[in-house]
Amino acid sequence: MDLFDFNGNEESAKPLAERMRANNLNDFIGQKHIVAEGSLLRRAIALDRLGSCIFYGPPGTGKTTLANIVASTTHGEFIKLNAVQAGVADVKAAVKQAEDNLKLFGKRTYLMLDECHRFSKTQSDSLLPAIEKGTIIFIGSTTENPFASMTPAIVSRCRVFEFKRLSAEDIKNALMRALEDKRRGLGQYGAVVDNEAYAHIADMAGGDLRAAYNALELAVLTTPINAEGKIHVTLADAEQSIQRKALSYGKDDFYDYLSAFCKSLRGSDANAALYYAMRIIEGGGDPLIVIRRLVVHSSEDVGMADPNALVVATSALTAFQNIGYPEGLIPLANAIIYVCEAPKSNSVVTALGKAKADAREVRDDEGVPAYLKDNSFGTKADKAQSRLYKYPHDYGGYVEQQYLPDKLKDRIYYVPSDNGFEKTVKEIRKQKGKKN
Repeated sequence: MDLFDFNGNEESAKPLAERMRANNLNDFIGQKHIVAEGSLLRRAIALDRLGSCIFYGPPGTGKTTLANIVASTTHGEFIKLNAVQAGVADVKAAVKQAEDNLKLFGKRTYLMLDECHRFSKTQSDSLLPAIEKGTIIFIGSTTENPFASMTPAIVSRCRVFEFKRLSAEDIKNALMRALEDKRRGLGQYGAVVDNEAYAHIADMAGGDLRAAYNALELAVLTTPINAEGKIHVTLADAEQSIQRKALSYGKDDFYDYLSAFCKSLRGSDANAALYYAMRIIEGGGDPLIVIRRLVVHSSEDVGMADPNALVVATSALTAFQNIGYPEGLIPLANAIIYVCEAPKSNSVVTALGKAKADAREVRDDEGVPAYLKDNSFGTKADKAQSRLYKYPHDYGGYVEQQYLPDKLKDRIYYVPSDNGFEKTVKEIRKQKGKKN
């Protein structure tokens, strides 16, 4: 059998990733934080009492597989739609079917919606009443953060389960099982795969099991039989199958280089930061990992000492995404040098941490001060309160008044340093007559 010979067998024509999908929770790979023995999700699936939920995470992490497991274990009806292809009419048809299932047979109906972040507001509105009434148990699958990409009314009625990228060890073990499996996998080929080849595919897949399966299948099906009558997949074959060079350093070394890059940025050593960035990239690492860290550090370690650092770093990210390798390295180098040479301050990170802690821990039942509320449509009393608001422009651009809730009125989160632009911020505050 070769790459294009499927002998008319529909099952063998399916990609390896599809054939190797787990059909029960015991065979499910990864995501132990949500499907471990005794977990809420596992219990709900076992008891067929799963409520509306959204599976959110990177591709190839098991979202569709877990939805299929729900489909195979439930006693209810299971309908699958894709948000890209399905229109309002398809949603209405699914709701009608769910209503009939409930009235005529007393059966629950699960609606699996793939790429649910692509659902329009109109489509969402047509589905929402059915979710609210329990007519449909909604299972959404998305690679985008649902809190940012989906209709809030839908998200608020669902439990969101975040899927993590699979570890290289999980992927490697899955690949080894696929190679041995004669029924669903590649066992009929009797192929031998070097440990270095497994490791390379697992590392370079970036936590995406589907990509790893595709690479292994391609390597096995395209590697010629050797003089001993065997298919022997080497590291070189694995590199070709996944179209990336093997890292010239170990996994631990990669994180050491990345750590050194970050600390060189913080330490204002442009020479070291440039070296470690290029060491990572030229060794086969993803340049976007380096650039994303640069964007973070432009705010974490420079911050308000030079707000333009974030602009330069994000511009480098955009430039690389549009230009690619190798020319995209030039704006990257420019941004690295800029962030290194910029004055440093971590006051923004400190302020953020304090504000987050208060947001989580302090109850503000009284809400915001009355004169800060939107009282456009309130009572006369509400509108009277709103008139207590001091419009800063009537006072030359700044006037002292309470903005925080009463319980937090004396909190100070952001304290500018004496570095770079923050020194100017202090002067501006002083000119305004601000107390803090």
